Amino acid sequence: MPSCRPPRAFAAVLLTALCALLLPAPGAAAQERVVQGGRLDWSIKSSFQNYVTGPIAQGSWSMLGGAGTIGGGQFRFHSASGGYDPDTGTFRAAFSGGVRFLGHRKDNGTHELDLTISRPTVRINGNTGTLYADMASRPKGGGALSNRSQVPLARLALGGVDMRGGGSPIALAGVPATLTAEGAGAFAGYYPAGTPLDPVSLSVDVRAPARKPAAPTADPEKDARSEKEKGEQDTKEQTVTRVAFKGAVVDWGVRRTFREYVTGPIADGSWKVAEGARDGGALYRFTGGKGHYDRKTGELTATLRGAVTFTGKDLDLSLTDLRVRIAADGKGTLLTDDRPLVTFTTDAKPSKGLLLVEETPTELTEEGAKFFGSMYRAGTAMDPLTLAVPLDDSADLPPLPDLGSEPTDTPEPSTSATPSGGPDGDPAVEPAASAEGFSASVPIALGGASVAAMAAAYWLLDTQVTELGDWAVLTKDPVAGGWPNEFVNRTNP
Repeated sequence: MPSCRPPRAFAAVLLTALCALLLPAPGAAAQERVVQGGRLDWSIKSSFQNYVTGPIAQGSWSMLGGAGTIGGGQFRFHSASGGYDPDTGTFRAAFSGGVRFLGHRKDNGTHELDLTISRPTVRINGNTGTLYADMASRPKGGGALSNRSQVPLARLALGGVDMRGGGSPIALAGVPATLTAEGAGAFAGYYPAGTPLDPVSLSVDVRAPARKPAAPTADPEKDARSEKEKGEQDTKEQTVTRVAFKGAVVDWGVRRTFREYVTGPIADGSWKVAEGARDGGALYRFTGGKGHYDRKTGELTATLRGAVTFTGKDLDLSLTDLRVRIAADGKGTLLTDDRPLVTFTTDAKPSKGLLLVEETPTELTEEGAKFFGSMYRAGTAMDPLTLAVPLDDSADLPPLPDLGSEPTDTPEPSTSATPSGGPDGDPAVEPAASAEGFSASVPIALGGASVAAMAAAYWLLDTQVTELGDWAVLTKDPVAGGWPNEFVNRTNP
């Protein structure tokens, strides 16, 4: 008696056909997506930090370009940009900001140890990952400062992580890093190639590429009118020296160690922005600035919107009603509630409709020292300040650091094996993927109809379907040592 059940050969053919329908056609490959916004956290090498600030080098380090710190020992770079191909897993993300190390100060004011690492860029192709960076360094033992762009600084051990099919955000945590031969040279010779560096973590937002707007049709008559109006505006600006403005911003982080003190184990506190202020991670943006600027003398007055409140154990401090004054001699003052807080100097001139005072050093005033409850003395160096004043409609304000979305998975690194390094700086054996230490979150979704069709095909093959739909692969590599311990300067935050 013939069986009513389809033969296995037919079932196999049916399953093959269904799979072909579910897979994208060869000509329908996913378009590369845009990486926009995110952060990279990296302490580079904790022992190097300790050496720089220790009793031998007696140095320090400082953040550049809006970079900040997290947990006291990690540097946070921001505003990722790049691209990601979900089909191949190819990934690139460039981050903004930098860190400068200085040590072994000489009598002439220079430093024998002078190293800057900035603009870190992560590139991943298959299971190969590399971290590049702009580097400025002085050779160990002295010599001229050299600058190199996008040096392949560290090899990243990706193990068995599959970067294909990722969604947003894409997060990698605790990636083992090893110094390359090129990186060893740019690192001023302090470490040989193959030296393990601290693990790297990052999280970036991924978006579909924006459609390009249609090219505007040329209108010679309109263009001629625009040029005439622009000339008339330029002539008017030359005769009017005192200009009213609105929409100015001030970016200021107060003081890096103060932020670390607030969130550290002593104060155990936090901060909150309100009334138009924005949090940029390592700095706060005060917005809506309006006032007047004198093109002839350089004098400026501006009031700004926004408030930042710091709270914690024995701590309740608010920055409100900020104002900026710049005198004709270029001496500037930032005030809070009519109290002069910090001073700075500038010789900035307007360019392309924008007056930009960029990352100028600030110094605490006598009133500012009282404002901080005598935590700091007058004359203490505070964080640099940026002031951007749009003087016409064509001005573009500098972007606020973009840290991207909060990653959904941020597993802690394990304290298991350390990746070994070969003489050229590449890991001799990449760690196999495991359940600890390193992660890449890769969501893949199937539609309801597709799930039903696949289930039917599996039934025909006597295969029970236990789970279909959304799923995620989480793989990690072992990392030695774990994160550096959080620290706070108890006497001078």
